[in-house]
Amino acid sequence: MSARICVVTAGHLSTCPRMLKAADALDEAGYQVRVISTRHVAWAWEADQRARDRRSWPWRVVDYDRTSARLRQLATGARLRSAQAVAMAVGPARAPLGIGIRGYSRVHDELVAAIAAEPADLVYGGTTGALAAVAAGAHRLGARFALDLEDFHSAEQSGAGSVLAHRLAERIEAHVLPHAAFLTAGSPMIAEAYAAKYGVRPRAIHNTFPLNLHPPSVPDGPLKMYWFSQTLGPGRGLDDLVRGIGLANVRAELHLRARPLRTYAAQLAALAQSSAPLLELVLHDPAPPDRMIALAQGYHFGVSVEDGEVLNHRLCLGNKIFTYLAAGVPVLMTATPAQSRLAADLGQAAEVYENGSIDALARIVRRYADDPRARCVAANAARAAAERRWHWEHPEDRGALLQAVREAVG
Repeated sequence: MSARICVVTAGHLSTCPRMLKAADALDEAGYQVRVISTRHVAWAWEADQRARDRRSWPWRVVDYDRTSARLRQLATGARLRSAQAVAMAVGPARAPLGIGIRGYSRVHDELVAAIAAEPADLVYGGTTGALAAVAAGAHRLGARFALDLEDFHSAEQSGAGSVLAHRLAERIEAHVLPHAAFLTAGSPMIAEAYAAKYGVRPRAIHNTFPLNLHPPSVPDGPLKMYWFSQTLGPGRGLDDLVRGIGLANVRAELHLRARPLRTYAAQLAALAQSSAPLLELVLHDPAPPDRMIALAQGYHFGVSVEDGEVLNHRLCLGNKIFTYLAAGVPVLMTATPAQSRLAADLGQAAEVYENGSIDALARIVRRYADDPRARCVAANAARAAAERRWHWEHPEDRGALLQAVREAVG
């Protein structure tokens, strides 16, 4: 009988493509896979269901949505706030570990119960709120566990509450990471950061995606750029992008796919009107993960901007980059350490500028707006880079995950 593997995310199925790809890869490899995710955001739940319709593995949902599971939403929120208050009062380092875990993960207990509800030989999970739950659930089952560290969790937030969250993350990571059968990380620099901090050895598995084998599309007309995320809000580098396009003084389109925060969307539109009158802003609704590569086609650049103020932003290589490459679209990105290292490999498939350097950004925009041949060269380079290395089926990504699982389950 093939090994039984439980794949866990504390987020929505549609907002955690790493765990979705892992479940698919393990299912295709012949393992008995079941998946656990959560429900708490209406639009993401709709995308979850569309993603699930195309798959056959069993799926269990921990629901704490305010409309479909109001009592659980209230109860888990109260538990989270109470645990955080205790941790703040006595200090994150002195608080009992159980309090720290529940102050860090809203639905820890519910995830543990879902994991332990059915047998498994290996529990593999990622996202912030699942770290301790994966270990605890596996312990109840007498199974091994493995963790995916897509982000550097002890330095991934900013603003109110970030110090407490980071200190609790350190407590939890120090407790669970050394006991994992294996660890995966979202980028080489995140793997290096975990190795330096905890003495562990995560395998870097990039946020790559299956190739779209259609020839790259290089549309005529004004320069078309594309960006996507879960939320359209401040701190994403989009203000600088609008200013850079305005300084370039060229006709361009900037397509944004996300759930907009109303006040910010209005502010960005006002900025475009005043600073970049030749720019057309186009807003798109979020889409299921299985459609993201196709929806990224038909643009001259995909945009990946990180501000670099948060350490995790300097270390990560996000989904955007590899979505664009899989679609045959070159990448415009800020020069964080991780993105700069990748850009050296991508060559003509990437353009990099220092965060805040509006002049440098404007020069890039102007050059590609004026030179159709440069657009074609960049698009062909993007497709070549994806085919050579940057796709999910590569032995160092999908293959590395399958190898780690084989070693863990024997």
